[in-house]
Amino acid sequence: MEWLSAENVIAVVTALLGVAASTGLVWYERRVPSQKRLGYRVQTDNPIGNEVSSGRPNVRTGFFHHSLNMDDATLVLLRIENDGSRSIARDDFTSADRHGLTAVFEDRVIEGVSVTEPTGDGDLTSYFTEERGFGYEGNRLRIPRVPLNRGDYFKLLVLLTGGDVGREVRLVGGIRDGRVHRNRGGTPDDKPPVFSFPARVLTALLTVSVLVLAGIILLRDGNPIECERGELTVTGSTAFAPVIEEIADKYEDKCQGVDITVDARGSEAGVADLGALVRDDKGGAGSVIAFSDGPLGARWGLKGQGIALSVFTVVVHEGVGAEIDRAGGLSVPELQEIYRGDAARWGDILPDAPPAIAGLPIVMVSRGDDSGTRQVFQDRVLKHWEDVPSTSLDCGTPPSSDSSRTRCELGSTREVLNKVAARPGAIGYSELRFAEDHDKLALVALDGHKADINLIAQGATDYPYRDVEYAYTAPSPEALTTSFLDYLETGGSREIVEDGGHLPCSRYRQLCR
Repeated sequence: MEWLSAENVIAVVTALLGVAASTGLVWYERRVPSQKRLGYRVQTDNPIGNEVSSGRPNVRTGFFHHSLNMDDATLVLLRIENDGSRSIARDDFTSADRHGLTAVFEDRVIEGVSVTEPTGDGDLTSYFTEERGFGYEGNRLRIPRVPLNRGDYFKLLVLLTGGDVGREVRLVGGIRDGRVHRNRGGTPDDKPPVFSFPARVLTALLTVSVLVLAGIILLRDGNPIECERGELTVTGSTAFAPVIEEIADKYEDKCQGVDITVDARGSEAGVADLGALVRDDKGGAGSVIAFSDGPLGARWGLKGQGIALSVFTVVVHEGVGAEIDRAGGLSVPELQEIYRGDAARWGDILPDAPPAIAGLPIVMVSRGDDSGTRQVFQDRVLKHWEDVPSTSLDCGTPPSSDSSRTRCELGSTREVLNKVAARPGAIGYSELRFAEDHDKLALVALDGHKADINLIAQGATDYPYRDVEYAYTAPSPEALTTSFLDYLETGGSREIVEDGGHLPCSRYRQLCR
């Protein structure tokens, strides 16, 4: 219902980020790496002579010692490889000359070249001929059009003079539908990585997204609680009882050695019984929770917390309901008139109703004094008006013929709904979700506002018949009592509360104030 809560937004954004990362990974690995790529890197750039300023003096003998111009000589090992995902053919080189690439050694002169470590199924050395453009001049080395399968490479050992080690070495040339680029390797013979750097970034992003989403799920639905053993009694509100029964079953499944008894006898009765236990100090009060429709525990000195916002509704027999709908519902003053006993028949409230409806006696089906649903109705709708006295045990014929009003009190919400559905002209009240699931009833709009829990959650209606469901405990509750109340704040419990037609205070705090 409040799907735009902060945790839901984070969860959705994180999930979308994960999907985007995985989609991007697939796209990148299928599209970007499918370009032809020729990589190169300098694996060795060492001094030979003593006069190489940034090198170190070397001990030389033989050719290196006796040959001329060796004082400033350097030796470079250049690796050239196909590090893409597609093979490179001789025709893929874009050079207009016979050779395909040119290696340029900045500020140095080439004295000799050796092709080393050719790999692949064929003999790559056969391509290194003068007829195919292989040769050098000054600081430029012409490299033939060498076809390379994915992962194939060759190395060029180049003897240079006239410059220092570390001077720039670059490869000039192009590949059709691809590129020539400088790559990196940790060791001289490292293979190209299975995944490219962007692909690894996307993979890491996807992993983080999944972990964050899993964390959110744990916080929402699996927030760890301290399981306690023992017995717990839950009493009070009959309207909230189905929700508590389901949550209690979940808690017992989660925590072994727990026995939770749900004994819903009405908000007033449950709170009064707990208050008496605390007052008389007879023991056992610490393992009791009393749920109440509205704040009933203050006069007993009980410890309370808001659990959910409960929504109630006025209901009428379906025959009357059609006429009330045409009139746009009932106003609060009209309900006050009914429950003061000032209106005897529906024609007093609906003057334009047809005779069959207008002549129906108004039958008020109520709950007993211990009902929180009744207390909320009196406080929020009737504005503390007292109901007319009960005139019947079963809302049948009044016991005395001179009585012009029919009102009865029943023990449960289900009984009220059944009686209103069965008795033409009857009116009553109920928790919203119970009424929505019942046939032959009509829900009554109050002051033009319908009982719509979605509109209430959005803060878009002033519908009056609603109140906070409180959980009351002794001032010093037992550990199991505290644990169960903590469990009510978890994501799984909140979903049960919402499915039961209530709005959890932990998610809709502004409505529970």
